[in-house]
Amino acid sequence: MQPPITIGGTRIEAGSQATIQLPLPYLYTHSPTTMPVRVIHGRQSGPCLLISSTIHGDEINGVEIIRRLMGNKTLARLKGTLILIPVVNVFGFVSQSRYLPDRRDLNRSFPGSPKGSMAARLANLIMTEIVPRCTHVIDLHTGAVGRENLPQIRATLDSGAAGLDELAMAFNAPVVLDAPVRQGTFRECVHKAGVPTLVYEAGEALRFDEVSIRAGVTGSLNIMVHLQMIRKRTRGRAHNPIVAKSSFWVRASQSGVARSLVPLGARVAAGETLAYISDPFGEHEEAVESPAAGIVIGRARLPLVHEGEAIFHIARFSQTRQAAESVENFQDEFDPLTGTSDSDDEPPVIG
Repeated sequence: MQPPITIGGTRIEAGSQATIQLPLPYLYTHSPTTMPVRVIHGRQSGPCLLISSTIHGDEINGVEIIRRLMGNKTLARLKGTLILIPVVNVFGFVSQSRYLPDRRDLNRSFPGSPKGSMAARLANLIMTEIVPRCTHVIDLHTGAVGRENLPQIRATLDSGAAGLDELAMAFNAPVVLDAPVRQGTFRECVHKAGVPTLVYEAGEALRFDEVSIRAGVTGSLNIMVHLQMIRKRTRGRAHNPIVAKSSFWVRASQSGVARSLVPLGARVAAGETLAYISDPFGEHEEAVESPAAGIVIGRARLPLVHEGEAIFHIARFSQTRQAAESVENFQDEFDPLTGTSDSDDEPPVIG
């Protein structure tokens, strides 16, 4: 039996669960605010996995992913500890905003400070109360408002973090983007602390996307199997994650109304037309072409664009055809009409 764990002054014994309310700065109405944290502390020793969501307050797919994970029967015999934080940025979540009330980006405010801004204090709370107890982290994200991302894992591969490469592949997203860390992000600080960390990017802000949610639930369970926290499960249809070593954004060549021609996950060739941008009368029109071959892993959903605005995010692969097959197999696996996943007992949500 593993020893108890203490978070926020609450002691959780082995073989038990608890919901902890970590205190946050008061609102200016003097109303108290807390961050809810769910801790599942298994009887037997094992890793401590943190799954966090909504560092950006409008990226809500992760809330549903964590809700579905909570109901998964395999957690009844969990080895080690699972810490779930469905809403990190409580203030942004309540106001349906990416940012905190002071307009700071929480994911550029780590490691924070106990005496700094609201963002700094919130970042410091996570880094002092949660991260020191963790051996592994999955941070759930989506695209911004009006932008959607193909389900993908972002990690800094070959970085020396123990087992990170294997962890990234074990999640089994169709694409693994080998991405350097950005200064001030949660991933950077946890990475510096020596904790292997994955960022799961999928879907769009302020919307539920069923495929992204299903893939997030299955991927999180895959990580727990890989870490031997739960028993091995029956795998769905086979798709092999493909690593992209680089990516680039294609930007609007002029301001106007964009007519996109390629969907998320599409394989594109160098020189292929991705969209047309024209003025409302159609008198001046330009084609937007891809400068290189790759897979569309992110795109702007709003057709109204300004010159220079990023509208397509394309990942490069050494084997573009193989990557396209992985994406196609992934979409078949997690399509609620045709696929089989760990969310099959859940009615599909309509985003």
